[in-house]
Amino acid sequence: MQNQFIFNQQTLHSLCDELALADADLAWVIKHYGYPRFWSRSNTFESLVHVILEQQVSLASALAALNKLKENIQEVTPARLLLLTDEELRACYFSRQKMAYVRYLAEALLSGQLKLEELENLPDEKVRHRLTSLKGIGNWTADIYLLMTLHRTNIFPIGDLAVVNAMKRLKRLPTATTKDELLLIAEQWQPYRSIATMILWHYYLSRGK
Repeated sequence: MQNQFIFNQQTLHSLCDELALADADLAWVIKHYGYPRFWSRSNTFESLVHVILEQQVSLASALAALNKLKENIQEVTPARLLLLTDEELRACYFSRQKMAYVRYLAEALLSGQLKLEELENLPDEKVRHRLTSLKGIGNWTADIYLLMTLHRTNIFPIGDLAVVNAMKRLKRLPTATTKDELLLIAEQWQPYRSIATMILWHYYLSRGK
């Protein structure tokens, strides 16, 4: 099925080249800043905890919280996380809301309600449905999981501020451009919207330097 196409480190550059032929702005990014890195995360509880921590905070803050958690429990597993008290999780920079989210996820995995290995063989929308049925996981978290962990080719995380801001700047769009208008523009990148997203992230980070 088309929505189950995946990419990997070996195919990333050729897919970037294919998009560059169709979009002069993406071609400009590659010409000036090179290819994006291959952002990838393993299909584990730890990876999903990391994405939950990244919700609405800086990447640096999320990584600091994850590293503090790993200092405390070494291996980030559902069983080990559930042994931590509120105070211990607070000491790892978890908000009360995110404590609830990661505990709910841990319980879903331990009970078998969610099986991460099963998601690898499901179509994109079924993966999204399974994940977003859990408390604390919305479309942005599902998008990042589909893109970075399952490496599906056609994901466009419209809830990602870096992607939205990079797209507006690169395409010279008005600040008031709506999400629906951005999604319409992103249609031209199908079935490789994930690759376009990586190029936009790369542009955002490269300009930041």
